[in-house]
Amino acid sequence: MHNRSLSLLAAVISTFTLLPAYADDPAPGADSSERLDTVLVTGTRGKARTVLDSPVPVDVLTAADLKSAGANSGELGQALQTLLPSFNFPRQSNSGGADHVRAAQLRGMSPDQVLVLVNGKRRHTSAVVNDSSKIGRGTAPVDFNSIPISAIKRIEVLRDGAGAQYGSDAIAGVINIILDDAPEGGEVSTTYGVYHTRENAIGKRITDGQSSQTSAKIGTRLGEDGGFIRVGTEYKDRNPTNRAGYDGFADTPGQRNFAMGDGLARDVNVWFNSELPVGDSKAYSFGTYNERHTTGSDFYREAYEHPEFYPNGYLPQSLGDNKDLSLTAGFKGMLDDDWDYDSSLTHGRNRFDGSTQRTFNPSLGADSPTRFNTGDYEFRQTTANLDLSREVRFADRSFVLAVGGEYRYENYLTFAGDQASYFGNGADGANGLRPSEEVNLDRNVFGTYAELSGDLTDRLFVDVATRFEHYDDAGSKLTGKLSGRYRLTEQLALRGAVSNNFRAPSLAQVGFQNTTTNYGDNGVLTDIRTLPVNSPIARALGAQKLDPETSKNFSLGLTAQLNDRFDASLDVFHIAVKDRITLSQRIGSDALEQYINDNFGVPGVHDVSFFTNAADTSTNGAELVLNYHQPLFDGVWGVTGAYTYNHTKVTKTRGTPSQLSGLGIGSDALVGVEERNTLTDAAPKDRIVLSTNWANQHWGLMSRLTRQGKTTRVFDFGDSWPTQTYGAVWQLDAEAQYKFTPAFDIAVGGTNLTDKYPDRSNSQINYGGNLPYDVLSPIGTNGAYYYTRLTYAF
Repeated sequence: MHNRSLSLLAAVISTFTLLPAYADDPAPGADSSERLDTVLVTGTRGKARTVLDSPVPVDVLTAADLKSAGANSGELGQALQTLLPSFNFPRQSNSGGADHVRAAQLRGMSPDQVLVLVNGKRRHTSAVVNDSSKIGRGTAPVDFNSIPISAIKRIEVLRDGAGAQYGSDAIAGVINIILDDAPEGGEVSTTYGVYHTRENAIGKRITDGQSSQTSAKIGTRLGEDGGFIRVGTEYKDRNPTNRAGYDGFADTPGQRNFAMGDGLARDVNVWFNSELPVGDSKAYSFGTYNERHTTGSDFYREAYEHPEFYPNGYLPQSLGDNKDLSLTAGFKGMLDDDWDYDSSLTHGRNRFDGSTQRTFNPSLGADSPTRFNTGDYEFRQTTANLDLSREVRFADRSFVLAVGGEYRYENYLTFAGDQASYFGNGADGANGLRPSEEVNLDRNVFGTYAELSGDLTDRLFVDVATRFEHYDDAGSKLTGKLSGRYRLTEQLALRGAVSNNFRAPSLAQVGFQNTTTNYGDNGVLTDIRTLPVNSPIARALGAQKLDPETSKNFSLGLTAQLNDRFDASLDVFHIAVKDRITLSQRIGSDALEQYINDNFGVPGVHDVSFFTNAADTSTNGAELVLNYHQPLFDGVWGVTGAYTYNHTKVTKTRGTPSQLSGLGIGSDALVGVEERNTLTDAAPKDRIVLSTNWANQHWGLMSRLTRQGKTTRVFDFGDSWPTQTYGAVWQLDAEAQYKFTPAFDIAVGGTNLTDKYPDRSNSQINYGGNLPYDVLSPIGTNGAYYYTRLTYAF
């Protein structure tokens, strides 16, 4: 383990043993107490366990937590980042697909190395690959924002490798989203907010980013034996923000030609959750549907480039139409009074239609349109599960045996854009997908698992699991996990786990192709084409078939509950990943462009990238959580503190393929300085969240202080490598709620109330002052946000 992590563990163990014992009178209704008593459904299929007696760290987030934390955007991903120090959800800008589908990290790992479940069933990923973002570059992540916050009862976040229990992708952990299952009553809520900030880059106070969210849900009982149906809808409307600086390249001083910030976004969500007794069993079904229209900004072009179309210059804009559907149906009950069973079928799909406007195709001259459909992407996933469990006895002790199987079918498709988008050299900044570049990939996945858990002694709980999965395109993998919890005293316990995990390459990583614009040599805007690894051009340049990533995970933790008011946990971890799948750096030269034109008849391709297994990484970290609550002034007061630290280093990289070396491409072509920066220093190494809340019959008060850790940005401009480290920033959030009646309440609050920004970017990085801030810091670049929320429950 990392020395810093071990030192922290030793220090906290010492602190636990010296802490005074408080009076043991409980504080009913305290939020932290409710979370501790929640029976977990994530992390073990055995005997019901709670947060502190789980053998691995699990966070529980309530619906009330999520509602206040997501107030400034209505985004589930943003709410999770606010509440969980180990969760990172950067607000990308000028980042291609990442402007439309935001990627998230857990424990500093890649966004596609966390498995997302809804009611315990695997969630499908997005169809679009984030090829121009910093965090999450090269991943097709789960779109957290396609799940409405109002649909959620609670979320369980398992911070540990769990591939042996749940399968591929669970290298960093598992996020299980539990949908609202209240059998009666309903709620209507509406929120309105706005950014009001002082942007020092232009010396002005700005009001923008106005957003509104309205949700409604209702439930009713079905029959007399516990059946129910819960349905809801949600609408979100967000105006864009702009934090660009004055254009230092413009002929006229004081011009803002770029756009930097959130784009416009409009979401419609519908969802349901239901259960119906059928004889001695229960039929259940649930689903979500999201339709979203979003905009993003490209980089500004000067007027002299194409004055016949845009005499005053132009700013291309990307458009995304995102449709996301997930449906599950199943039965659960008892077989022969011995086995519990759960059989289900889940279908999920995501369709992303990409377009661009405010640009044109120079090859078409005056006949060029200014808006293009640049290509469409779709991912479909159908999963069938059968899970069985029963109690077994060994040596006069009771254990739970769980076995099961899974079949999954995945299909990835891409569709060409408008002919005008790819004619000649293609649309400026958004070369469309050609019919010859369309793909239709599919695969079958078979998996089976077994898990045995129980108390070996009165003090020792053990859980052992193994899983075998076979991909018909990526081979087979056997994984295993051993976890346990040892009760040292009535107040203290040790827990730990060791496991191996894997992640098969996504079909999107195998088949995705796109062209975007970014800064190339000498900081000049350059079109970059992402090539599928199985394309003839990529293979000729040295691309190889992608292998699954594999990992070895180790964790050790200490939990303490000294009385009914105070609890704490500390966990340290190590994750070593081999054959990590990354998108190569921008690879380009005049010789490469000539080679592609001569051998494949495709002109104008100067820069390319493709996916590789070119890096091995090692991540060490520690996570500390403290909770305290007590009665105060006819209410309950609670304090929570959480800290996370993780450090990733690249332990090995693959060399430049000989095919590229023959074209004059130098060393580190696959994993150069930019990609190393993405893997190691672009995300914060540490974060602190300190929150306090007090509530009684009428009032609720909350404040949250967050320290967003430092980040580092590195660019590769060919002959230079501009680098800047952005310092840590403190953020203050607060909310006050008043209940007029038990059914009706109003809340007012704000996020980033002290109006903090990341450090200003230096002159090598800010592109003439146009991009004064970097998007890496979790505090974002929008400034202070203020909101009010009305809720009526019935």
